[in-house]
Amino acid sequence: IRISKPANFASHAFIYSAAPAHLNQVVKNHTLLHFARNTVFENETIFYQKLGLPYIVPEQREGIFEFENLHSDDQLIDNQYIKGIIHAHSTYSDGRHSLAEMAQACQNKGYEYLVISDHSQTAFYAKGLTADRVRLQHAEIEALNAKLKPFKILKSIESDILTDGSLDYTDDILASFDMVIASVHSVLKMDKTKATERLIRAIANPYTTVLGHPTGRLLLKREGYPIDYEAVIDACAEFQVTIEINASPQRLDLDWRWIRKAIEKGVWLSVNPDAHSIKGLEDVKYGIFAARKGGLTTKKCLNTLSLNDLENYLAKRRAVRF
Repeated sequence: IRISKPANFASHAFIYSAAPAHLNQVVKNHTLLHFARNTVFENETIFYQKLGLPYIVPEQREGIFEFENLHSDDQLIDNQYIKGIIHAHSTYSDGRHSLAEMAQACQNKGYEYLVISDHSQTAFYAKGLTADRVRLQHAEIEALNAKLKPFKILKSIESDILTDGSLDYTDDILASFDMVIASVHSVLKMDKTKATERLIRAIANPYTTVLGHPTGRLLLKREGYPIDYEAVIDACAEFQVTIEINASPQRLDLDWRWIRKAIEKGVWLSVNPDAHSIKGLEDVKYGIFAARKGGLTTKKCLNTLSLNDLENYLAKRRAVRF
């Protein structure tokens, strides 16, 4: 807690919200820190205006890339632009609430769609779905969609990426999904070369739509497995695979520092809660914090698309990949 006199509040709020590299940026022959200490201003927006700069949100004041493309008209991502939930679990695998309950919760929150992505069969510890249970879930999805229109549940799966980089079902089962999120959950101690090759093989699979939590990290518990980020991002660009920003506060993976690189390569990103309960749907906000810090705009975020636009995107992508 910091104490400030009212006259100095805006200055202190700016100084203590920014990293040294941001404060040391030189504008008009002086650093931002110099101006903040020697200029009276009512709020941070006016401060930037006085220096001829557009407002830079606190999340981006790191001195890394926020001074690039300052006058872009692209809209920075925010909660209000998220049209649907991608990546959530139900009681079909290790979720706490039924498919119907998760869908109704999403609809109640104003979302247009839910991409349900329960675990695949190799994840036996999470009640991963066998092929027969996939068919059972798909039948329930179709019945629910008939009741919930215009809201829609899209058929998806969080398919384990196996040790050799293959996905966790035969092609006929993979073809039955609207989307496939490919994620690593086991054998996390590969070296960098093998881990990267494993991911790239999964990315190259034509059924892979989204690369889930790319490093598998658990914050404060487990380091992510080593990967060549550049190579993985390049592969996602080549094969039109979206990279997940897993919004779970235990993951926040893809790390925000690599979001800019993905955008530069033309890769789409998706802010996904990886929700295992209705309450878990709220974790989207943590992913938004990370996405804003990394500079993600609405133009490159998959779940800012409306249901109609998302389905069109998936159809066009499928036509290209197959």
